[in-house]
Amino acid sequence: MSNEVTSLASGHEGTLKDQFSAYLSRLRAGEMGSLPAVVAAVVLALIFEIASPFFFTKLNFTNMFVQAAELTMLSAALVFVILLAEIDLSAGVTAGVAMAVWIVLMKYLAMNWILALILAFAAGLLIGWIIGFMVAKIGVPSFVVTLAFFLGFQGMQLVLLGEGGLYRVEVPEILAIMNSNMPGWAGWALIAACAVTMALLAVWDRGRRSRKGLVNKPISILIIKIIAVVVLGGVAVFIMNDNRSQGAIPIAGVPIVVPITVAILFIGSFVLDRTKFGRHLYAVGGNPEAARRAGIKVAKIRIYAFMICAFLAVVSGIFHSSRIGNVDGSAGHTIVLSGVAAAVVGGVSLFGGRGKLSHAAIGAIVITMIDNGLGLLQMPAGISFLITGSVLLLAATIDALARNRGGVINRN
Repeated sequence: MSNEVTSLASGHEGTLKDQFSAYLSRLRAGEMGSLPAVVAAVVLALIFEIASPFFFTKLNFTNMFVQAAELTMLSAALVFVILLAEIDLSAGVTAGVAMAVWIVLMKYLAMNWILALILAFAAGLLIGWIIGFMVAKIGVPSFVVTLAFFLGFQGMQLVLLGEGGLYRVEVPEILAIMNSNMPGWAGWALIAACAVTMALLAVWDRGRRSRKGLVNKPISILIIKIIAVVVLGGVAVFIMNDNRSQGAIPIAGVPIVVPITVAILFIGSFVLDRTKFGRHLYAVGGNPEAARRAGIKVAKIRIYAFMICAFLAVVSGIFHSSRIGNVDGSAGHTIVLSGVAAAVVGGVSLFGGRGKLSHAAIGAIVITMIDNGLGLLQMPAGISFLITGSVLLLAATIDALARNRGGVINRN
């Protein structure tokens, strides 16, 4: 019996060596998680830095965080349904419809922008509930339901916004999300808050696992993770806090969208990793019939997953409207495919039951790096689509091979 198994059986903490051996075992079994995406990000960064002197400039470094925010949020939304081996092709246009509802309520009913935004989120949740109900209760395949909504909502956006189909966003608080920065000290406070939150959450986790007689990971792993967050985050904040303006007016600080995205990813990860709903979601995605026999309300889990997906999609719609400064009738028509690509590239399995929000975020960074780097090289848009499609196909192939190797799928 290995040291790892002995530690697990005795209820004591495994050593750092045990954890590393277990990680290698998971890699050999095909559970690579986000490792391929991380490697791809490093390789792409090196290639684009060699090819363009502008890639690692302070301005472009910060711009990539802003560029990735909308895609990160949409891919995170899709994770909740992809974990169930479902799909939501309408997530992008759901965001577009919600933003159209928001702008119409303000323009034509003179409604306060906060109340209008709450009703826009309510519209998104209603759409998610309808999709989830049709999938879970009626049994219509999610691909068909969401494709129908994808087509129909494009028309609804135009109906709501009228023939012009374009309205300026004039709410300073919304525009600031993607276009303004925090003061320098706030960036450092964000890093400190992340480190403290990780430490407190780890203490809570360890206490909870100890009370249940479960094995805890070595404290050294927690220390390494916190150090990594502090170092990498500190480097990013240091770069963003430096003046990146090319004109007379200084521009510095972490973009406001960054802490918003981090907070939402943290809350979503907490829900998936540490709540009953999250455990049930993974169980349903891994084996719906076994989950049903275990007493899990499979239909309710599916409905909630589509509602959460729609809610987070609306957040991505807010990011989009903030970045471009308007609400238009074509919002969300194409980004949903990039959202699926980002989730899969990051390591979320299309077969369900495996993946994390952090994986989707890493995948979104990879997709953003491709678009950003090729844009700096002035390559045609077609090249970007070709490369992104190739990366997606490679990621899906790796996922399928990993599932085959793990014995999840038998093609013989």
